[in-house]
Amino acid sequence: MKTKSLWRVLSLCAVALAGCQHAPLRGTGDLGLVIERANGCVTLVDTTARQAYGRVCGMGDLSHASAVFSRDGRYAYVFGRDGGLTKLDLLEARIERRVIQSGNAIGGAISQNGRIVVAQNYTPGGIKAFDADTLAPIAEVAAEYAPGQLSKVVGLADAPGQRFAYALFDAGEIWVSDFSNPAHPATQRFAAGRQPYDGLVTPDGRHYLAGLFGEDGVALLDLWRLGDGSRKILPQYGEHEEKRPVFKMPHLRGWALAGGKAYLPAIGRHEVMVVDTATWRELARIPVRGQPVFVMARPDGRQVWVNFALPDNGKIDVIDTLRGEVEHRLEPGRAILHLEFTPRGEEVWLSARDDGKVLIYDTARFARVGEMAVDSPSGIFFTSRAHRIGF
Repeated sequence: MKTKSLWRVLSLCAVALAGCQHAPLRGTGDLGLVIERANGCVTLVDTTARQAYGRVCGMGDLSHASAVFSRDGRYAYVFGRDGGLTKLDLLEARIERRVIQSGNAIGGAISQNGRIVVAQNYTPGGIKAFDADTLAPIAEVAAEYAPGQLSKVVGLADAPGQRFAYALFDAGEIWVSDFSNPAHPATQRFAAGRQPYDGLVTPDGRHYLAGLFGEDGVALLDLWRLGDGSRKILPQYGEHEEKRPVFKMPHLRGWALAGGKAYLPAIGRHEVMVVDTATWRELARIPVRGQPVFVMARPDGRQVWVNFALPDNGKIDVIDTLRGEVEHRLEPGRAILHLEFTPRGEEVWLSARDDGKVLIYDTARFARVGEMAVDSPSGIFFTSRAHRIGF
């Protein structure tokens, strides 16, 4: 009897294993998504295979959309311009949950512990926090900087300690909200300067920087020493120079930090600024072929890739950070809106919106090694962001 029972158990196990062979197994470390800005869809991609493996629609207005990822890389949280927040299952290629949380939104972030997703809003103005599992609302911080006056929120970034730093465009302030007690966040306010338009947290989580559109300079806040308040750095940049039209605002989340230096897009100018991150003083200016939009460092910091606003948005300049100059120039396609490096930087993916393609380049040889058709592609986001502060 014992022998028969054993064989029966083994037979059942064999059947179960045979059934499991039909279920695809996949890790999440090399996955990502491409925003299709015109139709409310995202294309899901495998960066190792260099190909799409799925497409999910029904996410509303993605004309200015971004995404963050759960700690395990399985879920993406997509923030739409219409205030939609969508939790997307990358393994099953389906929408897990979706809420409309505001009237006009522009991006979001996820907490250090991965339990809280926060959206930043233009309308009504402020931030809203949601449970990462269920998207149930947790708390709201209204950006009321004066009685009855609400500000658009920009530059939201996660910081260590379950905190979020963000800028208030209309108020000229930086706020830091601590969600250690998620239902009752504590917020501190700091003067920043006129019209902070975007911001970032440095990779070590220590500093928050907000670019200023209404005046020269950048606001800097030391998150380790909040009692010191914010200070303005690079105040001389643009001083006594003629103001130039800005065709597209730079995205500061793409600021590059490499080798103890920050590479910053110059507003309205054909330059990338180089700044010493120990002193936050300007070291150099690197001429480029247009107004920079994204200035992004390869993960090893040896290269910085730059794309541009109109009329130069079909070009890419690559800066060699050792020599401090442009080492290579590309014209890969029409309307290069965004770029994203594979986790270790051997390749970079470029969205060519007007060609309806994502282009893949080898970063050592500057050779195109792949492409895929994507309808009106814009933002490209890989799951490797899940393990990076401020991304």
